[in-house]
Amino acid sequence: MLGNFVYSNPTRLYFGKDSLDNLSAELSKYGDRVLLVYGGGSIKKTGLYDKIVKILNECGKQVFEDGGVMPNPTVEKLYEGCRIARENNINFILAVGGGSVCDYSKALAVSINCKEDPWEKYYLKFEEPDCEIIPVGCVLTMVGTGSEMNGGSVITNHDTKLKIGHVFGEEVFPKFSILNPELTYTLPDYQMKAGFFDIMSHILEQYFSDTDDNTSDYIMEGLLRSLIHSSEIAVKNPTDYEARSNIMWIATWALNTLVAKGKTTDWMVHMIGQSIGAYTDATHGMTLSAVSLPYYRCIMPYGIEKFKRYAVNVWNVSAENKSDEEIASEGLAAMESWMKRIGLVMNISDLGVTEDMLEGIADGTFINEGGYKVLSRDEIIQILKESL
Repeated sequence: MLGNFVYSNPTRLYFGKDSLDNLSAELSKYGDRVLLVYGGGSIKKTGLYDKIVKILNECGKQVFEDGGVMPNPTVEKLYEGCRIARENNINFILAVGGGSVCDYSKALAVSINCKEDPWEKYYLKFEEPDCEIIPVGCVLTMVGTGSEMNGGSVITNHDTKLKIGHVFGEEVFPKFSILNPELTYTLPDYQMKAGFFDIMSHILEQYFSDTDDNTSDYIMEGLLRSLIHSSEIAVKNPTDYEARSNIMWIATWALNTLVAKGKTTDWMVHMIGQSIGAYTDATHGMTLSAVSLPYYRCIMPYGIEKFKRYAVNVWNVSAENKSDEEIASEGLAAMESWMKRIGLVMNISDLGVTEDMLEGIADGTFINEGGYKVLSRDEIIQILKESL
């Protein structure tokens, strides 16, 4: 049964080849002291940096920069960004990059005016902001996280070997996001593929929860079929606009809170993957691909009807003369075949994980209760061993 819920998403999206043309109009709504946040500098090589700075200058904005945001933004980087923003009285943040840059910018938005330690307040105590929140806008250059239309923000603390996400309320959602699929063309092949599986995992971790005939499940099955189809095209031709635009749109809808409505959701793959990332700094989407199959094979017996449905409706597995277990297993085998075809990492050892890390990774894994089975610590270690 679909329960009661409230749905609201305040982010305005501009999608398409000319979407950057809308940046000036959006900037006119916000403050004049802008913090331009970006990653390792690829936007300078592609010319996007110059275009955006030109628009900012034409809008009369004072521009301050916070570059060098790493793929797994650290708490030290967050503290540095807060210092830059406070020293320059920043009143708007423009994130230009992928999910990590967007995540980091939202963390900044709630931390700049925070009187407490933001790591402790938001990422250890999971408290909500009670200070002024700096508005954020995004220009997206990589797809996968859905961070352009949600309140999620993941920060890594290497000292404590913890990588933790906080899902903030809609007051922290980006005010606008600009999505031009062509800006994703220059992304390295490895990062592109990692993004594909991040999208897949977001959908699956909402899909594999609850057993009722939920409208969200039908939406997610369609998103998954489209992702599978478009990803195979994009791997062969990374500049296929139709494929890359479909993938960009799927990524946004996968995690803009819509399909989660009426679902308990799972997120254990992300919890395990994030703990691996805290130890190895491995690319997020690949930490998910490396543990997904052992995890889903572990919980499949407890949600057999949904795994059967997944096999038939997403992977076109024939159910004729087969047991439920055979159908469900065939679905996961089809998923494994697709993962290998598009070149995903299938083992955590390929990400730098060694057996002596497994206990610590298990200790750093938050255990959720929304899926078909609540894992024990021993089961997490077994999944990690099967992922090696």
